[in-house]
Amino acid sequence: MTTEHAPDHPAPLHTIGVVGCGLMGAGIAEVCARRGHPVTVSEVSQAALHAGLARLRGSLDRALERGKLTDLDHAVTLDRIRGTTDLADFADCDLIIEAAVEHLDTKREIFRRLDEIAPAHAILASNTSSISITRLAAATGRPAQVVGAHFFNPVPVMPLVEIIRGLQTSDATFEAVKAFGQALGKQVVVCLADNPGFIVNLLFIPYGLDAIRGLEQGVATKEDFDVAMKLGMNHPMGPFELLDFVGLDTVLFIADAMYDETRDPRYAAPPLLRRMVAAGHTGRKGGKGFYDYRT
Repeated sequence: MTTEHAPDHPAPLHTIGVVGCGLMGAGIAEVCARRGHPVTVSEVSQAALHAGLARLRGSLDRALERGKLTDLDHAVTLDRIRGTTDLADFADCDLIIEAAVEHLDTKREIFRRLDEIAPAHAILASNTSSISITRLAAATGRPAQVVGAHFFNPVPVMPLVEIIRGLQTSDATFEAVKAFGQALGKQVVVCLADNPGFIVNLLFIPYGLDAIRGLEQGVATKEDFDVAMKLGMNHPMGPFELLDFVGLDTVLFIADAMYDETRDPRYAAPPLLRRMVAAGHTGRKGGKGFYDYRT
């Protein structure tokens, strides 16, 4: 475990590691590789890694078909990406972005292991959507070099990244990751406090949960809730369309994490949400959520 002080001027963030090759991890790896960075992406098993890399290749194939990439760019981007099931392969990375399941103990264990493996100058970032950066940093001996970098799905398309400072994050670390996000072509917004949910989910989670409560109470149909917010507030999606798009399991994970941290009743998941996730109705990605996407 490193005990060195954070460097005043971090090394250039060139070689990138991504922990997790699910929807978010694969997207982050793709965006970094397309911007010229060598990327190592990990998964917990060969089967999960194979599926994640196939997802990543599929995204690049679609970009090629749509004329967003040339044949050469497609080939070069794929060549920059290597997969692994061993976190020891992150030993040469300048920046490692954790994109694992939204579970505090799992993430803290990953950060503890990365702290042992990563070079002393490396910055450790989390793509968490709700968990305290300070609590993740406490699992390491380099809290000044731990920061939040929350991307949005689908990462190659969504232009936003939230950068979150933990209580001990150094100015140099914060500015380096902010500049890195901008170099990826993202619009960077800065969360000045390490609060649960940061900026986007601080607003979205109560909004989405209130819509579900309204449905439970018979205030209106899901269709009318969606029409009302699209036409009345000029939102591109209504709340139930957006909940399905984000993923109901993801919404539940985030809401539970925010509630566990704050005990604020605004973040208490409604029973309907729990029942739907238990039934496998996770939204678009599962084929069925509040709406049916199977036909």
